[in-house]
Amino acid sequence: MTITPVGPDTRAAAAFFSARLAFQTDVADVRAALSSGRPGFVLIDSRSDAAWAQGHIPGAVHLPTARIPARAPELLEPGVPVVTYCWGPGCNGATRAALALAEAGYPVKEMIGGVEYWIREGFPLRTPAGDVSAPADPRTAPVADACGC
Repeated sequence: MTITPVGPDTRAAAAFFSARLAFQTDVADVRAALSSGRPGFVLIDSRSDAAWAQGHIPGAVHLPTARIPARAPELLEPGVPVVTYCWGPGCNGATRAALALAEAGYPVKEMIGGVEYWIREGFPLRTPAGDVSAPADPRTAPVADACGC
């Protein structure tokens, strides 16, 4: 493979990665925003009722993808950004929810990693027994809250 320093391929790559950053966020950034008390977005858990009841990110709103057309207008304000999440990187539920919200006219991003990486980074999960968290997985979580990226 030959990499050209400047040209159509690098411009296309820059556009691609810029678009990803415009439409995706990660669990660390969502956690930091939620912890600020003024996140500037509504966090949407697009999983099933059973999954929500099992545990969800504190502060999230439960809105399964199939219910978005009917319930989004009563739960969300037009123009207020939305961030979606689902199970994890092996699930495209958050992508489908983000698409449905975008089609309904909401500014939206997808939280990559989903609840799986939220848990793996040691962040709290709201359960029927209260908020719980596990130690961060050292293979996936930043050391001392600073991954350097």
